[in-house]
Amino acid sequence: MTGILFWGSLALVLYAYFGYPCALMAISRFRSRVVRKGRATPRVSFIITARNEEARIQQKIENTLGQDYPPHLLEIIVASDCSTDATDELVGAHADRVRLVRAAERRGKEAAQRLALEAASGEILIFSDVATALAPGGVSSIVSNFSDPTVGCVSSVDRFVDPDGKVSGEGAYVRYEMFLRTLESRVNSLVGLSGSFFAARREVCRRWSDCRQSDFSTVLNSVDLGLRGVHDPDTAGYYTNLVDDGREFQRKVRTVVRGIACFTANVRMLNPMRYGLFAWQLVSHKLCRWLVPAALIVAWLSNAALVFHSDLYLATMAAQFAFYAAAAGGIRTRSPILKVPAFFLIVNVAIATAWLRYARGERMTTWDPSERMRALPQTSTR
Repeated sequence: MTGILFWGSLALVLYAYFGYPCALMAISRFRSRVVRKGRATPRVSFIITARNEEARIQQKIENTLGQDYPPHLLEIIVASDCSTDATDELVGAHADRVRLVRAAERRGKEAAQRLALEAASGEILIFSDVATALAPGGVSSIVSNFSDPTVGCVSSVDRFVDPDGKVSGEGAYVRYEMFLRTLESRVNSLVGLSGSFFAARREVCRRWSDCRQSDFSTVLNSVDLGLRGVHDPDTAGYYTNLVDDGREFQRKVRTVVRGIACFTANVRMLNPMRYGLFAWQLVSHKLCRWLVPAALIVAWLSNAALVFHSDLYLATMAAQFAFYAAAAGGIRTRSPILKVPAFFLIVNVAIATAWLRYARGERMTTWDPSERMRALPQTSTR
C-alpha cells in the first residue's frame, strides 16, 4: 500500500507538469483547430481596471490612445475600484476620449469590471491591467481572432521588458505556460487566460461574477456557450519585471485561492458527457496542478517509510533530498542554474498556503496595484 502511495503521488506530479502537455501533443497530431482570423473592425470597449494607480494611469491611457484601431470604434473605460489617490482626477483630464466609472465602495477587480461592462457598448470587450503595455497593433491583433465564430475569448502572450525598454527573454516557467496554451488552443480550448490582457465577446460576459476570477471564469463561460478560448501568439502584453519576492508569493497565493473558488463553483464542467475534452483539460491543468503539494508530501512520507526496503527507494529518497537542497540553494543564492527547482518549490508552497486560506473561508476578492511592475514599460514592438 505504501508503495502504491509513493508511485501514485509521483505519477500525479509528473502527469501535472509533463504528462498533460505530452498528451496534448499526441492529440494535436490528428486534431488541430486553426483560428480563422479576419480584418473586421467591430466596436470595441477597452476596459482598464485601476485601484490607486496615479503613478501609472497617465502612461496607460496614452498607450491605449496610441492604438491603431479606428478611434470612433474604440471606447476606452477606466473602472476605478474606489481609488483614494489622484487616479480618478487624472482619468478625468481625458474625458473627451476616456470614460471613468467609479465604484462607490471597494469591492475588488471583478466588481469594478462589472461596472464597466454595464457602461460598455462594444461588441468585443478587452480587459487590461494598468501595468500592461501594448504594441500599437495590440487591439487590432487580438480583435482579429473574433472573425472565427467558434472563438469566445482570446488570451495574449506574456512578454517581459527590461527597465531600459528592451524585450527580455522569458523565464522557463513563462515559456512552459505559453507552450501549454498553444497546445490547448490547437487541440480544443484554453483553460485560463492572461488576466492582464484578454478579450471576449459581449455574450460571454453576460454572466459576470463579482467574486470569481475573471480570466478563468471567462473561459468557462465561453465553453458553456459552446465557444472556446484561444491563445494568440501574435498579440502580447508587455511588463517591466521588477519582482518583490514577498509580494510575488502573496500574489501567487491570491491567484490560486481565487482559482479554487472559481473551480468549485463550476464543478459541473467536469462532466465529460456535457463538456467533452474540456472536462479532461480542466482536471489536468487546474486540479492536478493544485494537488501537487499534497502529492509531494505523500511522496516524501511514503518514501521515508520505504527507504530501507530496497536500493531503489534509497535512491529515490536521495533524489528528493538533492532536489529540495537545490531548490533551497536557488532561493538563497538566486543562482540561474537552480532557478527552476527554486521556482517549483515556491509555487507549490504558495498553492499549499492557498488551500489553507481557502479552507479558512478566505476568498481574496480585493486587490492592490501589483508590485511586479513598478513602471509601465515603453514599447513600440508590433
